[in-house]
Amino acid sequence: MGASGGREARLTKGRGDPSTPEGLVFAVEPAWSPNGRLIAFTSRRDGRSHIYVMRADGTHVRQITHGKSDDGGPAWSPDQRRIAFSRDRELFTVASAGGPVRKLTRALGGEAAAPAWSPNGKLIAYDYRRPGFDSREIWVVGVDGVHPRIVTRLPAVSTLPSWSPGGRRIAFQSNLHGRHFEIYSIGRDGRGLRRETKSAIDTIDPAWSPNGKEIAFSRDGAIWTVDRAGHERKVTSGGNDSNPVWRPVLPH
Repeated sequence: MGASGGREARLTKGRGDPSTPEGLVFAVEPAWSPNGRLIAFTSRRDGRSHIYVMRADGTHVRQITHGKSDDGGPAWSPDQRRIAFSRDRELFTVASAGGPVRKLTRALGGEAAAPAWSPNGKLIAYDYRRPGFDSREIWVVGVDGVHPRIVTRLPAVSTLPSWSPGGRRIAFQSNLHGRHFEIYSIGRDGRGLRRETKSAIDTIDPAWSPNGKEIAFSRDGAIWTVDRAGHERKVTSGGNDSNPVWRPVLPH
């Protein structure tokens, strides 16, 4: 759909069945490729949750990951050569054309999820739950899997990181100030925590715009945006809309 609302177009044509958990999440977690020509997504169309890639018009769907484990949370590398994803509480990468997977993290009994590649391609942000803890924090790790580092230190469940275009800040969802989730951002060095939204219900799924001026998110079954001054705008009419992602700005 258009970033300001309207012009909605369906891309996946699969026969999802909302009466079953598998059918309900038939095609979710879209992720634009850096050149804006492809979309990776997660689907259970073969019975397991795996990563697929299709053209931006919904054609030429290819399955990228395989196996008996469930995969999710695809994230493209800036050079478009690899896709990061989560599997069995760990993070992995795979060539964007498919092939052998490579383990990125070693959670050691914890749980890592929701990878997000930094704009310069050097870091991957993710959320992580340490063994024995209910809380989750935002972490970053080098693309070679070394030097993992905690970013947030909050007594809360903080998940789904999204990098600002310049790579200086990370947006995420957290229940820091109550039982429901809001959108926050923080510097990649762990400083400058900022609350981006204020609501009485869950506000989730942050996605930073390519120009850095807005963050898209989900609330009450609709897609919204908030600008840097805190002004919110409802983009979709609602129902069951989630997981917003912005198409990259393409060269003319």
